[in-house]
This record gives sequence, C-alpha cells and structure tokens, in this order.
Amino acid sequence: MGKRLKKLKKIRLHHEGIRPLIGSAAVLALLGLVIYYAFSSYIPLYIFLGIGLTAYLIMVNFFRCPIRIFDGETENIVVAPCDGKVVVVEEVEENEFLHDRCLMVSIFMSLFNVHANWIPVDGTVKLVNHQDGNFHRAWLPKASEENERSAILITTPDGTDILVRQVAGAVARRIVTYAQEGEDCYVDEHLGFIKFGSRVDVYLPLDSEVLVKLNQKTTGNETVIAKLRPKNKPDEDAEA
Repeated sequence: MGKRLKKLKKIRLHHEGIRPLIGSAAVLALLGLVIYYAFSSYIPLYIFLGIGLTAYLIMVNFFRCPIRIFDGETENIVVAPCDGKVVVVEEVEENEFLHDRCLMVSIFMSLFNVHANWIPVDGTVKLVNHQDGNFHRAWLPKASEENERSAILITTPDGTDILVRQVAGAVARRIVTYAQEGEDCYVDEHLGFIKFGSRVDVYLPLDSEVLVKLNQKTTGNETVIAKLRPKNKPDEDAEA
C-alpha cells in the first residue's frame, strides 16, 4: 500500500473511560467534601485538592487513547499490541489453541500506561475465546494460563497463525475485546481494552525474528516486536 500516513500525535480519551471517569469524579468530589469538613481544622484545603486531582489525572492518563498510524509496511511485521514493558521473551508450549511450540512475547501494562490494545498483524480473525479465571499479578508466568483472559487467533494472508492473549491482572476486572471471528483485521485497528493493570501475550512461530528484549518499553501500534518468516507461495515452490 506504499508508505502510510505520518504518525498522528493527537490524544483523545477512550470511550471505555467515559463512565468510569464521570463516576470517579463524583466519588472523589463527595469523598473530598466529607474528609474536608471532618478534618479541615487539621489539614489545609490545598492538600485535599492536590491529592484528589493527582488521583484523577492518573485515571485520565490510564484512559487515554492516542491516535496512532503505523508508519511502514505491515507485511510479515508484528507490531506491539500495547504500551508497556516486555516481561517475557521465551519459547513455550501453547497447548490451548496452537498446540505447538512458540515464541511468546509478553508486554506488561502498569497503571500509568495507556490500556488500549491494537491489532498486531494484518489478517483474518479465526477465533475469539474469553475465559473467566483468577486475578494473579499480571507479570507472573501463571497469569497467562490461570487469570481471566481473552484469546484472539489471527491468520495472516500467507497462512501463519498468530495468537494474541489479553490477560487480566490483580487489579484488572474487565477485559473488552472488539475483534470478531471471521472479520478481516489490520494493524492500526483497536483490538480491545483492559481496565486497570494487565498484560498482552503474543505467540509467534519459532522461526520468527524477535526484535525486542526483556525490560524494553514498547509503544502500541508503533514498536515492531518481531518479523515473520515469509512462507513460499505455491507457484514459487513449483518453480523451485
């Protein structure tokens, strides 16, 4: 498709945050009034305002939804599905959907990261599966198998299966997945949203070239985390 548009730097709030932010503003205002009238003789007003405003701004930051357009070709490219830090890069056995050994790249999102998730590869959504579970801390290995999670299996145009797993954390209590089975999907599109602390796992073929390292920070829909090995097309095999 040629070069993409230059990255847009506009920032907006994700629609998943509208109700929580309105409710939080009301709760913080009410709580602030109660505490202020109960303890105003001991603590200055500006301290109450500072604490309440800081807490609210953290929530606003959490629900930011940057408008990002990937700047480059997307063929055989795997883009980071979220903002965060790489906490796992290892070979694993994925027995739930892929039933094969894979390379797993896991990105942990703290409360201070944007929690919007993006589609990491162009392709077709083959499967969407949500499972209830526990709420272990998101960076623990067992979180991928035991926590509440949503699995999205995407088949690229050349037939490579990529599994993306949204995993809830100790604080997260809701995973939202927009991808639907049978639909075409593309880099730049939103995959979903996870509320309040979580991680996203990406399972890749063993011959993939991983381009990120442990503890590296990623930017959703911008950082290239891996390159897929191109598959030979039928006509290429015939010529060989």
